[in-house]
Amino acid sequence: MDGDDVDMSAAETNESELDDMKKRLKEMEDEAAALLEMQAKVEKEMGSVQDPSASAAASQANREEVDSRSVFVGNVDYSCTPEEVQQHFQACGTINRVTIRSDKYGQPKGYAYVEFLEPETVQEALLLNESELHGRQLKVTVKRTNLPGMKQFRARRPSPYMGFPPRGAPMLPYLFSPYGYGKVLRYRMPMRYSPYG
Repeated sequence: MDGDDVDMSAAETNESELDDMKKRLKEMEDEAAALLEMQAKVEKEMGSVQDPSASAAASQANREEVDSRSVFVGNVDYSCTPEEVQQHFQACGTINRVTIRSDKYGQPKGYAYVEFLEPETVQEALLLNESELHGRQLKVTVKRTNLPGMKQFRARRPSPYMGFPPRGAPMLPYLFSPYGYGKVLRYRMPMRYSPYG
């Protein structure tokens, strides 16, 4: 009889544990549903419901629109500041931003971008091509839009110091000495012994 009492109490504890687990599972499901609702609400407020490809297309269109209002200014003096470039182009129209590019050490690269507020002012800025700033003749052109994944390929010239010629290059014929001593080497190889004694 004692064994029967133990089984009954174990069954009751198993049922109570099962009920507790069901309650916890229900609470967790409610919390997950509440989190999903909050996430949807935040995404709706932030406007990030768009898929990544649509946002990439929108950013590309925005970049093209900004580039249509911008000019590239080359041969900028290294000591020139963005304020001086802005003063030079102020007569063309309202300037939104001036960017002087620099390398990873903070040294200017010698060119700048000027972004205007209206696209019509770009044509007036192009008239300042070959004008002088800090004693240097500026090169002003329309800013081009870089397309992602369309990097310009520049073929490398073969180096005479590399070991092997590039693929597809013709092999140079061996040159023979007019005196009959074998081939002429382009460089002198150190010899450890002399074949002539």
